[in-house]
Amino acid sequence: MKPDDPLLKILACPLDKGPLTLLPDQDVLWNPRLQLRYPVVDGIPQLLPSSGVRATADDTAPGDGTAAQ
Repeated sequence: MKPDDPLLKILACPLDKGPLTLLPDQDVLWNPRLQLRYPVVDGIPQLLPSSGVRATADDTAPGDGTAAQ
C-alpha cells in the first residue's frame, strides 16, 4: 500500500469508525485514538477488530515523539 493510494481516504478503524494513518515504513495502518496498529499484508489492510495490535509502553507514537499510553 502506498501513501497516495485512494483507498486510504475511505478506510476506517473497525472499532471506532475513525480515519487511519498509513505508516509506510512499518507497513501498518495506525489509529492514534485507540493506539492500535493494523497490519498491511501484501498490500491488503487487515482490518478485522481482532487484527489490531495495541501499542505498548515501549512503542513510540508516530509523529509526536511521545510514548504510547
